[in-house]
Amino acid sequence: MAVSAGHKFDPSVLREYDVRGVVGKTLHAEDARALGKAFGTKVLRSGGKRVAVGRDGRLSSPDMADALIDGLRSTGCNVIRIAMGPTPMLYFTVYDQKTDAGIMVTGSHNPSDYNGFKMLNGGKSVFGDAIQELGKMAAAGDFETGNGTLEDVDVEDRYVERLVAELDVDVAKPMTIVWDCGNGASGNVVRKLTAKLPGNHHLLFDDIDGTFPNHHPDPTVEANLVDIKAAVKAHKADWGVAFDGDGDRIGVVDGRGKVLWGDQLLQIYAADVLQRQPGAAIIADVKASQTLFDEVTRLGGEAIMWKTGHSLIKTKMIESKAPIAGEMSGHIFFAERYYGYDDAMYAAVRLYRILVQSGKSLDMWHDAMPVAVNTPETRIECPDDRKFALIEEVRARLSQAGAEVNGIDGVRVRTDDGWWLLRASNTQPAIVARCEAADEAGLVRLKEQVTIQLAQSGLRGDFFAPGGGH
Repeated sequence: MAVSAGHKFDPSVLREYDVRGVVGKTLHAEDARALGKAFGTKVLRSGGKRVAVGRDGRLSSPDMADALIDGLRSTGCNVIRIAMGPTPMLYFTVYDQKTDAGIMVTGSHNPSDYNGFKMLNGGKSVFGDAIQELGKMAAAGDFETGNGTLEDVDVEDRYVERLVAELDVDVAKPMTIVWDCGNGASGNVVRKLTAKLPGNHHLLFDDIDGTFPNHHPDPTVEANLVDIKAAVKAHKADWGVAFDGDGDRIGVVDGRGKVLWGDQLLQIYAADVLQRQPGAAIIADVKASQTLFDEVTRLGGEAIMWKTGHSLIKTKMIESKAPIAGEMSGHIFFAERYYGYDDAMYAAVRLYRILVQSGKSLDMWHDAMPVAVNTPETRIECPDDRKFALIEEVRARLSQAGAEVNGIDGVRVRTDDGWWLLRASNTQPAIVARCEAADEAGLVRLKEQVTIQLAQSGLRGDFFAPGGGH
């Protein structure tokens, strides 16, 4: 062990399941270098040495990646560097190249001035206390020293071939599909992927551009799906698929341009998996519709509600041996037939496979789903240093009132009308709200309850878009 000058991170960047901040304000290249030193030290002390590094298409990512690699090599770690691409390609690299650990430089779905780092070590996500520990190591200057190597490895074609291999069925009627890359990191991979898949494929915004000039790459916000809806209609496509900035989250619209949200997609994937694995555990986050949990139970699966966050979900999957899991945000995790991580390109190919095998169009799948009236995932601005305290205030008031509360992640409250949720976002300065009821009148009452709770803690406004439902 060597002790050198310490480095202090802005506390706001050390988040629950990644490191993320605003470039030039809360996050700098020196932070990337210090993270490389701390993470490299952690890898070495846990018996590893080889670390895969990838980056997305943000303007700040090349400098961040260079500084990160400098830090890793200074500890004695050997770095395997891959080309710019989506986060799942970095995860694939860890398995394909049998590295001990991996770090992706990405701001995910955040605005273009953000960046950050997603990490895994020994096949497991680095999150929670482990991220705080890296901060403490950096502050103490508790770093190993050495002279690690750097090797550039091209895995893109191997990754694409693995994606294509998932469509291992006879496609009698090739489909017409629209793919919206949102100028995010998935563009190059999607171009190669669609060139190898059967069918007619129409690509939108597949040029990687870190300024995101066409629309923000977050498929959970319906306003970002305007272009893909129009393209599906124009091309008379069977369905369309959109990706977030780093390609680990999926958004889907059917042939009529109607959105299938993450919990609805999980219904389709779960129905498929449970045919092969009866009784299997299926995990969804606290934002998911009650109709999903009820449908998994009806199909004979074990429905598990868990905390939001890709690292938290992946960890719960390992613990419960679940073959599949998903989040409202479009993270879908496949341990059956795949490696257990969230990969939106893989999810798209797997959906294609299910539609071919079932002989049913996506429209038909959508129409057969249970109907509920609900709000979309609604993000309400709230400062990072306030959001968690606000949720605790709400929890205390509900406890005093004797409400029926699931407190696994924020507060999910059941009433005669349905349920509502408030939780602090782990990636943005925001409170996340969602409500679901059997009818519109019930939904109005639930939204009023949420609005009252927020007002009592100092957040006032009309936060919910009118209507909704799926």
